[in-house]
Amino acid sequence: MRSRSAALPCALLGALLALSATAIAQPVSSLGTSPLAKAAAKVPAASATPGNRADAYYHFALGHLYEDAATEYGRADLATQAVEQYKLAIDNDPKAPFLQNSLARLYFRMGHIRKAVAAAQQVLQQHPNNLDAHTLLGRVYLHSLGDASGQPSAATLHLAIGEFEKIVALEPNKIEAHLMLGQLYGMDHDTAKAQEQLEAAHRINPNSEDAVLSLARLYGEQGDMQHVIQVLTSVSPDDRTPKMEFALGSAYDQAHDTKNAILSYQTALDADPDNLDAQRGLAQDLLQTGKDTQALQLFQGIAAEDPEDVQSYLRVAELEREKGHLNKAQTALEHAATLEPDSVEVHYDQALLDEAQGQLTSATEILQKLVADATHANGVYADGEKNNLAIFLDRLATVDREQNKTEQAVTVYKKMIALGGDYAERGYQGEVDAYRDGRMWPQATAAAEAAVQANPKSVDLKLTLAGELADTGKADEGIAMAKSLLQNVSAPPSAAKSDNAKPDTTKQGNAPQSNAPQNTAPPAASGNAPDATNQNRLVLLTLVQIYTRMHRWKDAASTLDQAQALSAKPQDMVLIYFLRGALEERQKHYDAAEVEFRKSLALAPDNPLTLNYLGYMMADHNMHLDEALKMIQHAVRIDPQNGAYLDSLGWANLKMGQYALAEANLEKAIARMPNDPTVHDHMGELYAKTGRLKQAIAQWEQSLQEYSHAAPGDADPSDVSKVKKKLEKAKIELSKLAKEEAHSAPAHK
Repeated sequence: MRSRSAALPCALLGALLALSATAIAQPVSSLGTSPLAKAAAKVPAASATPGNRADAYYHFALGHLYEDAATEYGRADLATQAVEQYKLAIDNDPKAPFLQNSLARLYFRMGHIRKAVAAAQQVLQQHPNNLDAHTLLGRVYLHSLGDASGQPSAATLHLAIGEFEKIVALEPNKIEAHLMLGQLYGMDHDTAKAQEQLEAAHRINPNSEDAVLSLARLYGEQGDMQHVIQVLTSVSPDDRTPKMEFALGSAYDQAHDTKNAILSYQTALDADPDNLDAQRGLAQDLLQTGKDTQALQLFQGIAAEDPEDVQSYLRVAELEREKGHLNKAQTALEHAATLEPDSVEVHYDQALLDEAQGQLTSATEILQKLVADATHANGVYADGEKNNLAIFLDRLATVDREQNKTEQAVTVYKKMIALGGDYAERGYQGEVDAYRDGRMWPQATAAAEAAVQANPKSVDLKLTLAGELADTGKADEGIAMAKSLLQNVSAPPSAAKSDNAKPDTTKQGNAPQSNAPQNTAPPAASGNAPDATNQNRLVLLTLVQIYTRMHRWKDAASTLDQAQALSAKPQDMVLIYFLRGALEERQKHYDAAEVEFRKSLALAPDNPLTLNYLGYMMADHNMHLDEALKMIQHAVRIDPQNGAYLDSLGWANLKMGQYALAEANLEKAIARMPNDPTVHDHMGELYAKTGRLKQAIAQWEQSLQEYSHAAPGDADPSDVSKVKKKLEKAKIELSKLAKEEAHSAPAHK
């Protein structure tokens, strides 16, 4: 299309340009007597005869000058004069479409939408394929959609679609038009046509950021993550923009490919370090892969850059709490609470922090309120509501168990069972564990049997029952039940060592005893392995623990080898090495046990279960006492209210002659685990070391009493024998001291 100015006679064009420059330079107050006004006054009036093109161009140019002046000075009266000039131009050349389009555009700028539409439609009556008119109408309808409150009207949306369909037909290689039409089809819920337009835009320029991101977004809305990744990776890494890399990271996250997600987020941040969304994505993935320190640094930076980001403060509080930095965790949580005081997540995290600080009454009150608020009288819940309620109930029951309130914990777990589905399974499992904590073995077995009867297809619950049977003298029956769950599948290659090993973030269950963790629930198997392989690995790991508790060492070792063959990921090896270390320790192969525990720690250095077990073993046998103490202290920082870890810490203190610290930590351990025979044995040792034989005797008697109520696998005959010998020796010494005191006492006349 020729430019507008090219159609003007050269002499007239020059005069008008000169007039324009002079006019626009004048102040608004003097515009009425500006050179433009004076020049216009000297020019003869436009001919009333239509078709005078020279007059048309003159009025067009004058209208354009008025329009520019109206824009610059904000004068509505100048805009009105521009309208009049454009009308005069149209009167003189009614067939020139650009004149009508200019008037329509001016109406649009003035907010006279109906007049703008009418002017553009008048052009299309004479020139149906006029691109400028269709473009203007498209802009008008888009503007109307944007101004609509709530859902835009279907009529306006269809008008916009119609105009952009014309624009795409007239300019098929214009990428912006395809993108806009694709978005409009999406608003109209016509996914097939939207995809067609976005793919067309992508074909025109496969590296266009808008085209790539729009098409990826559409595939993402359809849940087709494979195509999202394919579109984004079709752009070479050198040509990808930070936005593309961020979108790719998000896509990998949704496809559960955390490794590549981290790489994409990092690449996005290398190009755009201030991208907070990329920082959030990277921090969350680092957290997921066990790189807690790096994740914490990122979340702290995000919170500093965006002080209104509640989630970042919550993550900081969570990570600081897990590292044992409780004061820092409290500070971060208080900041989150100031931003969202009514946030359920803030209150829940406060309960967790109170629990970690030993403020169990406060934690209980918060959790009870969360449960009450989340409970519906009619028992009807949306999925998210039910999940939240289950989380609150589970934690409340855990806090009850920490306070040795077995029946209260069981009552809470029954409420979980009432929710049905997976929540019921978790509730049954919790009920069994609560009875075990309270040494209520018949009730634990009965609960496990009821759980399997209610959920006959649940592998987890059947394995729980198998363990209970083995613990209560029905070992063969329990082993047979577990073996019946094995499926006939070939094992994947063993994953003994890998250069890509990553720390594991699984926080495994607390051991009921400090020196020999029992019922260590194996974590879920790798998500990318076949379900049958996952199930077999879980069954084998359960059998390993049963065999170990029964002192069937060869069976335990060979079964553990089978489980290792099914461990396809480095993080799967964390538990393999741990169980192998426990197996060696139970056989008194302490050097071999240490090797295996250190392998586990190399993969998961912050795993409190391994830190505690290895630290306790070394302290118990006077091996590397300084390092042992540091390991146990690390475990306690991570889980400061864990009775088993506190017992280990007290025992290490005692071994190092730190009697006051030992007594304080052992008292805390007894408060957490009053039914644990090992803790009472340790307290007896402390009292004996500090010359309090009567108290020592009382503790050893309590230890033997607890051993008498322990499950067979928990009561190692050699441990019981040692306590009996210490008790007998203490009684003899006490009797001897009593006789010596009697002989040395002065005779009374």
